[in-house]
Amino acid sequence: MAASGLAQPRRGPTRARSEAIAGYLFIAVPMILFLILNIGSIFYALFISLWRWNLRTGPVNFLGIKNYANALSDPIFQKAITNSLYYAVIWVPLTMAVGLFLAVVVNQKLRGRTFFRAAFYFPAIASSAAITTLWIFLAQPDGFFNSVRAGLGVNPIFSLFGIAPNQNWIADQTTALNSIIVLNAWTTSGTFMLFYLASLQSISHEVYEAAAIDGAGAWQTFWRITFPLLRPAHFFVATVAVIGALQLFDQAFIGGGVDGAPNNALMTMVLYLYNAAFKQFNFSYAAAIGIILFLVIFAATLIQRRFIGNTPSW
Repeated sequence: MAASGLAQPRRGPTRARSEAIAGYLFIAVPMILFLILNIGSIFYALFISLWRWNLRTGPVNFLGIKNYANALSDPIFQKAITNSLYYAVIWVPLTMAVGLFLAVVVNQKLRGRTFFRAAFYFPAIASSAAITTLWIFLAQPDGFFNSVRAGLGVNPIFSLFGIAPNQNWIADQTTALNSIIVLNAWTTSGTFMLFYLASLQSISHEVYEAAAIDGAGAWQTFWRITFPLLRPAHFFVATVAVIGALQLFDQAFIGGGVDGAPNNALMTMVLYLYNAAFKQFNFSYAAAIGIILFLVIFAATLIQRRFIGNTPSW
């Protein structure tokens, strides 16, 4: 018995080491794939962007930063950057607000709340191409939106903003991008609702009971307790939203075509990259656009982490 008792400590570290090795082996394959397909592709794109690249023969001649200079001096790419940033600035807070509102609503003890959770989330899992196509039909001059406006008698209010009674919301450069913003706010708010709902359900009920004892109203409870305690969710949702906003492609492509019509109103950075790669077959130029897009997204993430992620709780 004494001998077996002395032998047990020798097997303990060996077993722990074996388990650690087994764990590393399990994650080795996905980590290697991540390094090659994600991190490796970034460095490969950086390498391609410095050359005049031929798809069949590879590098032709060294260009340095010429591709970057050409991109940043291109008025169409400048318009693409402006559109992408405008879309992110408007769409991200709007969709976060709608998602948070829906999460607060379905988190209450309401009859049929499971149905409403599924109903609010359904647009997020539906086909983006199908929904965008349907949206284009609804936004036609004789479509549903203009018919509703006429039926409600609110056309004079819209006319103050220069919107005609037979407005083509997608084909007009003044309303095309805003129409896509409204569309994606509807389709994506359900996803953000789930993120916020998970965080809401992790908040202890004792906090709300203490607030009720202190006489806090519904708005005070939300603004001074719920909203601050959702800070990690705000950071996560904002980061995911900004990354998705700066990568807008499919709705812009379907709504405005490969040229981002009308008049580049729907041209985004990803759509511009698509044109460079698959319309012009200029892959080194497209790689430079991809690196610029990566830097913009990376900078936006750092800014959010600085002002949201590291902000102390109230």
